[in-house]
Amino acid sequence: MALPKYKTSRANTHSRRANWKAKVPQLATVRTPEGEAVQVPQNLAAAVRKGYMKP
Repeated sequence: MALPKYKTSRANTHSRRANWKAKVPQLATVRTPEGEAVQVPQNLAAAVRKGYMKP
């Protein structure tokens, strides 16, 4: 396992963490087996379309 050679300053640590941003998931409109149209995240669209999970 890699170990840091030097201590990272508090300012560098805080600025790195402050620049992280969460992304809004891309929504896809999908028709369920029951016939209703719902919006779900793109990565779950196929499962909802096939009826494996409820939106």
